[in-house]
Amino acid sequence: MQIFLNPPTDSWDELCKRPELENSALESSVTSILDAVKKFGDKAVREYTKQFDKVDIETLLVNQNEIIEANKIVSKKLKSAIAIASRNIKKFHSIQKPSTIKIETMPGVMCWRKPTPIERVGLYIPGGSAPLFSTVLMLAVPAKLAGCQEIILTSPPNQFGKIHPAILYAANYIGVKHIYKIGGIQAIAAMAFGTESIKKVNKIFGPGNQYVTKAKQLVSNLGTAIDIPAGPSELLVVADKSANAKHIAADLLSQAEHGGDSQVVLVVSSETYANSVVAEIHKYLATFDEKAKIHESIKNSRVIVLKYLEDQIKFVNMYAPEHLIINTSDCNSVVNKIVNAGSIFLGPYTPESAGDYASGTNHTLPTSGGAKAYSGVSIDSFIKNITIQKLSKKGLEGLQSTIETMAEAEKLPMHATAVSVRLEKK
Repeated sequence: MQIFLNPPTDSWDELCKRPELENSALESSVTSILDAVKKFGDKAVREYTKQFDKVDIETLLVNQNEIIEANKIVSKKLKSAIAIASRNIKKFHSIQKPSTIKIETMPGVMCWRKPTPIERVGLYIPGGSAPLFSTVLMLAVPAKLAGCQEIILTSPPNQFGKIHPAILYAANYIGVKHIYKIGGIQAIAAMAFGTESIKKVNKIFGPGNQYVTKAKQLVSNLGTAIDIPAGPSELLVVADKSANAKHIAADLLSQAEHGGDSQVVLVVSSETYANSVVAEIHKYLATFDEKAKIHESIKNSRVIVLKYLEDQIKFVNMYAPEHLIINTSDCNSVVNKIVNAGSIFLGPYTPESAGDYASGTNHTLPTSGGAKAYSGVSIDSFIKNITIQKLSKKGLEGLQSTIETMAEAEKLPMHATAVSVRLEKK
C-alpha cells in the first residue's frame, strides 16, 4: 500500500478514485450482451453461460432435487449461523416497516401515502470464488417483509452446473421459490427484459463486479429500476494509536479479499502508526498465494496520513466509503461529523464483517462515492408509496381560488375548469 503524507487538498480528488476498467470498452461489451439476451432470450443466456462459466445449462430453473441435495450438504453449524443472522436481519428490518399516516392539510382535504410492495423483484447473488449466500439474507428477508409477491433469484453456476449449496439453502430457508442458474451480465439482462424461462422484474437488487454494475446501470435507463450503485467492495478505516494495528490490518484485508478490483483505504494521523499497520498487512499477505486477488486489491489501495482530525473527516466525506470503520478513542464524537458513508462501524470490537453477516444491518451498500446520494438497501427499497387524497365539497371550495389562480398563471385553463365545474350552482 502506498502511503501519502499530508497530501494537499487539491490532490484528494485523485486519491478518492476507485480502480476501474476503461469505460468505453466496458460499456460496449456489456451492451452487446444485453442486446443479445433481449433479442434471443434463453438461447443467448445459455451461450453466455457456456462462454463465461464454462458449463452447459439445459434447464435454468433450479429444481427441488437440487434444493434437497443442498440441504444435505450444508453443515448444521452453517445452518445455525444462517438462522441467527437471518433472525437479526429480520429484527432490524422489521422496525423499518412504514405505516400509513393521514393528515388533513386543511378542512376537508385529506392526504396520505399508501405503502405498496413492488410486485416482482430480482435478486442477483454473486457466486464464483466467493459465493455470497449472506447476500441472499440481506435481500430476500426485507423483500419478504415488504410483501413482494414474486422474488426471482439468479446466481452463477459452477463447473458442474450447480449453484453453491449455501446459496440454495439460504434462499430456500427464507422462502424464495424461483431460483435460476445464471450469472453476470446475462442474469441482469434476463431479469430486466424477461426470457422464455424468466419473467421480467420491476426492480433488480444485488452487488456485483464492474460488468454487473454497468449492466444494472444500463438497464435502469431502459425502464427497469435498480437498487443502488453497488459495485466492487470498498472500505475506509479511520484509526488512531489506541487501535490495535493487527486488528486494523485484518479489517483492511477482509475487504481486499473480495477481489482485485476492491479497494481499501486507511486514514491516520501518524506515519509511524501507518507503517505499523502496513507491516501487519504484509505478515497476513505472506500467508496468501502470490497470485491471489487480494494482492492486486492491495496494490489499488492506499494509506492517507493527515495530521488533523478535521482533515481526516473532510477526506472521509469526500471519499464517501461503502464501509467506514472508525476505530478511535473518540469514535462516538467523530461519527456525528460523518455525512457520507454507506454503513459505519464504531470502536475496537466492531469489525466490518459483523455487518457483512449477522449484526442485522444490510450489507448491500452504495459504492464508488454513491453514498453521497444513496442509502443502503432497506425494507423501503422494496416498497413504493402511492399518494392518495380525498376532498370533501367543503375542502374543494376552500382550495378553489388557490387552484384557479395557479392554473391561470400557468396558462392551463382546464385545470381550473375541473374545479369550477364541480362547484357550479345547479
